[in-house]
Amino acid sequence: MTFTQEPLFIAGTLCIAVFFANWLMRFPWGKTVGTPIWVILICALLSNLGVIPSAMEGSPVYDGVFLYLAPLGIFIALLEVDLKSVKKAGLPLLLMFLLGSLATVIGVLVSWFLVNPAVQIGDLAPAVAGMFTGTYIGGSINFNAIALHYEVNQSGNLYAAATVVDNLIGTPWIIATLILPKYLQKLFPRKKLASAYSGEKSQGIEYVSISSLASLLALGLLGITVSKVLVGWFSQVPEIIFLTTLALILAQFPAVQQLYGKHTIGFFMILIFLAVIGTLCDFGALAQTGELAGTLMLFVGLLVLIHGLVIFGVGAMLKMDWDVIAVASQANVGGNTTAIAAAESLNRPDLLIPGVLVGSLGNALGTYVGFAVAGML
Repeated sequence: MTFTQEPLFIAGTLCIAVFFANWLMRFPWGKTVGTPIWVILICALLSNLGVIPSAMEGSPVYDGVFLYLAPLGIFIALLEVDLKSVKKAGLPLLLMFLLGSLATVIGVLVSWFLVNPAVQIGDLAPAVAGMFTGTYIGGSINFNAIALHYEVNQSGNLYAAATVVDNLIGTPWIIATLILPKYLQKLFPRKKLASAYSGEKSQGIEYVSISSLASLLALGLLGITVSKVLVGWFSQVPEIIFLTTLALILAQFPAVQQLYGKHTIGFFMILIFLAVIGTLCDFGALAQTGELAGTLMLFVGLLVLIHGLVIFGVGAMLKMDWDVIAVASQANVGGNTTAIAAAESLNRPDLLIPGVLVGSLGNALGTYVGFAVAGML
């Protein structure tokens, strides 16, 4: 094992990336980009330069982030959710999410006829189209469910290329959904949801006491533990639903509301998760798959572009809050965790719970729609 693969070195580098991303916010040009985007870009650069490995290569640190740190960050961030704001934000986000799901299907069909991936991919092309339909409505669970059914995973090069392209297209779209609302609001002002004004937080310094830190970590770790136990009893219910419900219940207690540091700690953990997402932009792995990767890049890139044009275009005609459109699109393309990251990064705590719920709905719908598209093609 080289020192670049040493877990402590990787963990330390991820923290340094978050530090520098936050440090860049002191400059006017840095603020226009935003901390989450800087984190993704810095870690994408570091992984492609070989300073740290890509998450595709695997590391105990990355596994720990996906399995524990990201859910812990989500749980702690959700502890500051106001139920009144959730009620106001829920229906608009649900409508935009369903529109985004339809936009994904439209994107797949249009891209199928324009790119004609069957020429390069062969008989498994409809299955691959179904995989991308599933993942851009739900998430990786749906992607892999369809891949296993059609045995795409047994075609090593194709499955590897599809996985790499999924990450390389998905990550720029995360960045796009964080940038677009800010500039679209300036160019085409939209009235924000009433819940946004009560939900938005000040960006001042948040002090954290030892008692608050201990309490928040205890609540988060025990909350994740309870969620895992409940999943063992009710396996048909996604773990994120139990996690969200526990956090939402606890968030209504005055003792929890008085704890300091929920935003700082939760957002830091989400930034570490985004740092790992940045490492998934592995251009070296893409180059190894040759012409197949080029076809898939064109197919998926066009798919996501059409998805974005439809959801933002129709959302604009409906005069929908730009932040709601962005979080809904991210719930489609990135799933639960990235939808929450988008809501947190856009300073919209009122969209946290709705983002989780529509993301879970995507996991429920994605496989069915993916199979339907694969069968139709």
